[in-house]
Amino acid sequence: MRRGLSAAVLAAAFVVGLPTLAAADTAADTAILAGTCAGCHGAELGGSGAIPTLRGHSADYIRFTLKSFKNGERQATVMNRLAAGYSDEEIEALAVYLSQLQ
Repeated sequence: MRRGLSAAVLAAAFVVGLPTLAAADTAADTAILAGTCAGCHGAELGGSGAIPTLRGHSADYIRFTLKSFKNGERQATVMNRLAAGYSDEEIEALAVYLSQLQ
């Protein structure tokens, strides 16, 4: 019986910890996803030449732009293909994350 109680306590602790772990994973995943932008937009995501900066834009602007690339309303060489693979949740997370960069 003692063994069963320990397992139950461990399971409860795990379930209680899930929201925190999930939030941490989401933040880490978003940072990794945003890191893939560096290939074109530069290490600091400041853009160069014809490639625009991702810094200093509002979340609304970033969200609108990514959705425009995704649905084909806005055309670009690579962004349409990239944005087409983003879920709505990833677009939202990227919009918030990128809008916080100075």
